[in-house]
Amino acid sequence: MASPELAAGDGSYNFHLRSLSAASRDSAAAADPASDPNLLESVRRVCEMCKEAKGASDEMVARAFPVMSKLFQRCAAAPTQSVASSGVLLLTILQFFLDFGEAVLHDADGSLRTFFRSCLSREFADPIVAERTLEFLIANKTKILSSFPTLIPQFFPLLLKLIASNGERLERKFSEVLPLMMSAGSFLPLFLSLMDLPMLVVALEKVERSSGTLIGSSIATIQKSAAPEMLLALMDEAYTGSAIEDAIGNAGSDDSGPLDLADPMFLDLLKDENDGIAAKHWTSPTISSTLQAAVNSPQSDRLKQSLKMAPRFLTLYFATALRDVNDSLLCALIPVVMSRYAAMFPDKVYSFEVRKRLSDFILAAFQRSPDIIALLKTELALHLCWAIGEHGAGGKNRKDVARELFENLELLLYENLATSRLGLSQDTGFDPMGASSRKSSQARLLCFVVTAIAKLATFHNELLPRARVSLAKVARSRTSDRRVWQRACDYLGLLNEPAICLSVLGPSTAQGNGPGIVNWSEGGTKMVAHIPFYLLAEQKGAPIHDFSFDDLVPTE
Repeated sequence: MASPELAAGDGSYNFHLRSLSAASRDSAAAADPASDPNLLESVRRVCEMCKEAKGASDEMVARAFPVMSKLFQRCAAAPTQSVASSGVLLLTILQFFLDFGEAVLHDADGSLRTFFRSCLSREFADPIVAERTLEFLIANKTKILSSFPTLIPQFFPLLLKLIASNGERLERKFSEVLPLMMSAGSFLPLFLSLMDLPMLVVALEKVERSSGTLIGSSIATIQKSAAPEMLLALMDEAYTGSAIEDAIGNAGSDDSGPLDLADPMFLDLLKDENDGIAAKHWTSPTISSTLQAAVNSPQSDRLKQSLKMAPRFLTLYFATALRDVNDSLLCALIPVVMSRYAAMFPDKVYSFEVRKRLSDFILAAFQRSPDIIALLKTELALHLCWAIGEHGAGGKNRKDVARELFENLELLLYENLATSRLGLSQDTGFDPMGASSRKSSQARLLCFVVTAIAKLATFHNELLPRARVSLAKVARSRTSDRRVWQRACDYLGLLNEPAICLSVLGPSTAQGNGPGIVNWSEGGTKMVAHIPFYLLAEQKGAPIHDFSFDDLVPTE
């Protein structure tokens, strides 16, 4: 006699299995298989019955698996124009795969990655799909960590887009998933992406204004090629005499214009998978204009929420790192943390909160592992030299401090020049780093020291004679590293051009409108008659013509 679960009837296992089987074969529903609201209920009932069944469980799973697998593949392959969301349905089928995969020898890794790439990449902004995805990852985190440890670290950029789109409503659940994103390959990129969470919101909103809703279409396919439109415009001009619209002239500061997804900065921000590469888009010219537009416009609710969430996510990230991460990864993270002190979203409250957390983390890391200080002594010295020169030793009114710091930099420069003449060290014992590595580190340090000396002398003119003496000693030293020697020669030349020197080597803080003060973001519109040619590929001699700052500051 058939068990109640297998018996015929509207609520029976056989009834639901036949419904799913018919849906997986129905060619009429292939374009939008998730549009049938009864499918989700049937999948849930089959899963529940397989869990509740005792003796017939293995048989029920074996019969249901082929049907579930075919339905999953059909939903995942549905066209992007599908009206109904398939996210919740696919997550329910994935739960079946995880619960009963061992019984049918099914590895769910491929199905999980298919869900992220084919479904979540299109539906991360859907509030229901986003919440169900986080709940699915939380409920199965033990199994995912043990059986699929690289899954969540690989797709953490997509999960960040999910929280950036849905905001504080899902913050608590996202915080439970955040530690799962950390692995050896995602540790550093995850930190950079958390720092850039507000910028991610700006990019997503730009996509939304340019191409409509974020739900239902992968961002990678939103931006279509402009080639057909340009060809039609050229044909129209040829046959009718109408002019082609000047898109370049209109694109300047219009934040609502089409988004160029070929721009490397946006490609990095909007990617779905971790590529293991540290982001460098803060040096992109596009980031400057985009940030300027965001600062000058009223902040959206999503941006306001991201500015609040990002510091809290960083707190959780640092706490997890200090608890679980080894010293080598911590040692690699600290220089990256230092490099981001001056590169973050320009909001005063956000900057204060983030910098406080960065400082607290560095102190906590040194307290946990004091050996890191010895490993990072060169990096710490480099950043200190940079800070001294970049900020003019604290300002114009810090003459005594500037003189003392200048003397220390001089001493450091002369001592390192002396050791380089002696062959770096008189120690003939075993050198684990190797002479070439030590020489490279010393040259890097001297480059920073020479730069700090030139910057201090630019900001405090009374130090100019001593700076010229120090730089001349390096320039006359043929035993010093070629990079250090070239930098000293360049700075000596710049110090002979005070106006240009103040613009190039002056502090990053506000300087007024004195001679030589140039807004480099407007370099393409400025003309100058006398710029030292050693700035242009080491060319010598007097300038033979005027040229634009475009020759110095590439547009790309």
